[in-house]
Amino acid sequence: PGMAGGFLLEIRRRTQSALLVIRYGADLPSAPVDVTVTAERLEVSGGGSCEAAALPAGVRLAPSSCRGLRHLPGDGLHLRMRLSLPPPGADSLFTLRESLKPQKNYVFYCQSCGDIIVKDRKFLRVLPLPSENWSALVEEWCCHPNPFARSTLHPQHGDCFLGDTFFLLNSGNESHVPETPENTRVICKRCKTMLGEAVSPDTIKYYVTEVIIQPSEGRFSATPRSQFVQSMVAQCLVELSSSKSTFRFTIEGDDGKIYILIWLLNSDTLLVESSGSSSSHSVFTLFGDIFMPSSGPMGTWNAVKVLYQPCIKGRNKDLADTWENDIGVHPLKFPSETCLELLLILGLSTSSLPPSLRCMNSFQVRNSSY
Repeated sequence: PGMAGGFLLEIRRRTQSALLVIRYGADLPSAPVDVTVTAERLEVSGGGSCEAAALPAGVRLAPSSCRGLRHLPGDGLHLRMRLSLPPPGADSLFTLRESLKPQKNYVFYCQSCGDIIVKDRKFLRVLPLPSENWSALVEEWCCHPNPFARSTLHPQHGDCFLGDTFFLLNSGNESHVPETPENTRVICKRCKTMLGEAVSPDTIKYYVTEVIIQPSEGRFSATPRSQFVQSMVAQCLVELSSSKSTFRFTIEGDDGKIYILIWLLNSDTLLVESSGSSSSHSVFTLFGDIFMPSSGPMGTWNAVKVLYQPCIKGRNKDLADTWENDIGVHPLKFPSETCLELLLILGLSTSSLPPSLRCMNSFQVRNSSY
């Protein structure tokens, strides 16, 4: 039968271990199937056919460590092994804090259509904002009335303030700023996508999932929507888990509703997948994406693994209420439309994983690239 469904190799960098899933479109035939694993190559033969694939550069397996070979109906063959040497290190995460520098001119584009939102803005200061619950923490630690109770953090024209999922700019004379205080949504004039919201008459909050920022001398480069959304969300999860040692997150919309609960499992995963496999990324053609990082027979990318629960239409309300009141859970706010996009991306990824890898306890599993 050959490798009818391709294969998926999930590598953990910290433990230098790997799970190999050889996927089949149907149950294995009665004829014997031979699986050959070498340091640099995988081969499956049986039923008069043979298919092989070379592993990407830098990925080396230890064939003598292979164990636990088993066949799971609907999945294919599962095999665990170790690596003979550490896999290539993950690329450094792109972060907004590192990309924005003072004394440089930037152009802001709508991520959905590429329309210019802010042209040639130079920042004198690029400063991180405190966490959203900083005021409550001040009240807990101060023995006198909060000295910052009436203070607001509003940027001046040369300022850019960075939050967890957004950045604040002085509105200046931007034409897309809402003209009435009742309507605070900031909308792209070309495609009508929500870019952010006006938090005061002179301050705009732009969400990192809606705007692309590039130096003025650069050129706009379009990124497939689903790829951009999951990459930015993955960056937020990894950065916050590293800086604040928090691994549980609520994904909230600008309407105040909780859409998703996310539990970050790890951020050291390296995925290797053959082009014939029904992967967690090939399904993104629904959005018009070509998500594989190379056009060859193999794809390799860094990923974060998360557990998640949807909370729309009243689902998991009790759990969502518990997480909302838990100080160890960090809220992440995005436009409500983006929350629904993210939920669709998560669902597509889960449904395309091997059935045995889709759930853990009551949570669903998802690999997200960055």
